[in-house]
Amino acid sequence: MRTRRIPRSLIALALSLPCATAALPAEPFRPLDGREIRARLTGMEFSDEVHWAHVFGRDGRLRSVSMGRKSTGTWRVERDELCLKREGEERRCYRVWASSRTVQLREPGTDVYEEGTVQKPQQRQ
Repeated sequence: MRTRRIPRSLIALALSLPCATAALPAEPFRPLDGREIRARLTGMEFSDEVHWAHVFGRDGRLRSVSMGRKSTGTWRVERDELCLKREGEERRCYRVWASSRTVQLREPGTDVYEEGTVQKPQQRQ
């Protein structure tokens, strides 16, 4: 019975594959248009998974919790921007950028205002 030898170069290649895929660059951030913003956020939660979370209701209502403090408001998309009106605050609009599950809200003339992930709403106390 004859045994086959596996070339060392093939073994080296196989062992290096997990490292090579981990080193692939992440999807770059890109701005979302109004249709994409609605599709990405409607009925979903946007959160940093520690300090704050915003739930974008299908009816345009916004529920937020920040450092344990709950608040409500409204949300809508206008001219490819996400506009939020939180109780007791003025309306603010943001450009929405995304890369995979990560989303950034950017105010004109500034850097990133908030960055987090989008997921199904979580139960919070």
